[in-house]
Amino acid sequence: MKNQTVNATRDRVTIRDVAHDAGVSVAAVSKVLRNAYGVSEVLRTKVETSIEKLNYRPSVAARAMRGRTQTVGVLVIELSNPFLAGVIEEANATLAKSSFKALIGIGRSTSPIEASMIESMIDNRMDGVLIIAPRISSKVLERYARQIPIVVIAHHEPHAQTYDTVNSDDRRGACLAVEAALRSGYTDIAMLGYDLADSPPTIVALQREKGYLDGMKAAGLEARIIRLPLVGSDRRAAINDFLALNDRPRAVFVWSDLDAVPLINAARMSGIRVPEDLAIVGYDNSPMAAIPLVGLTSVDQNAAELGRTASEALLSRIEGRKDARHVLIEPRIEWRGST
Repeated sequence: MKNQTVNATRDRVTIRDVAHDAGVSVAAVSKVLRNAYGVSEVLRTKVETSIEKLNYRPSVAARAMRGRTQTVGVLVIELSNPFLAGVIEEANATLAKSSFKALIGIGRSTSPIEASMIESMIDNRMDGVLIIAPRISSKVLERYARQIPIVVIAHHEPHAQTYDTVNSDDRRGACLAVEAALRSGYTDIAMLGYDLADSPPTIVALQREKGYLDGMKAAGLEARIIRLPLVGSDRRAAINDFLALNDRPRAVFVWSDLDAVPLINAARMSGIRVPEDLAIVGYDNSPMAAIPLVGLTSVDQNAAELGRTASEALLSRIEGRKDARHVLIEPRIEWRGST
């Protein structure tokens, strides 16, 4: 009679134990674990039943020796931006369909930390790295991309050869924001950005500034960019200073909902009516923007498509693709009451 349990003295259930319990070969179990093409449902059910019964966990080290760990590192600069949740969820769902697990690291917008985390992902033999909204330099990305497949979101580097980029067309999106304000009847349109300081030229904020300038130039209007303090600093005082300006613009395009939502709140707390006294357009179409009490018109950069497209690109990199791909996803305006 076939043994139903593994010898209690053994430290770890092995793939051979699963094969023995299921009555199949080790190669068959391996195919199920790899989600290989052509595996029958009967075989899959047998193997998965034995895996569950024996509480089998594949050895990551052993799989790495065979060439794959079926793990992908996801590096984000922070988790406070609600827009990122939709990107990560769709990326994870896409990876899971190919039996890959995503392990998330947080870089805190600090290049040395981000670099260290990528090195840890390489050391742990992950199959690829998906990076979201990095401030890490292109030079550093080039170096690591020679060691591990990399796809980057929110990093505009269309000439990179060793890694892929997937972005909202941020320049076009900002132009759409200007067009939205124009369509609502406003011509005195400023942009609320932030101090770019030593920011790399690949950041989304710079592309959005260029798009704002494009839109204002196309309309024959004078551009005006008002800057908040650096990202990560307290912007409440600066937002209140903006609202108190004697020459406050009639409409404002805010580089991100991260500042557009607090701006709406501060305006209303100050007795400034939105949009009657100040029209506001944001960027990201974050979940907060859709709350009825907020009602922010915002540029939607399609979080789900960003996550899905980036994961698909990373999977094809892992499978051996070498040519670089740089994808721009078309944004659109989500109209609400702030304009």
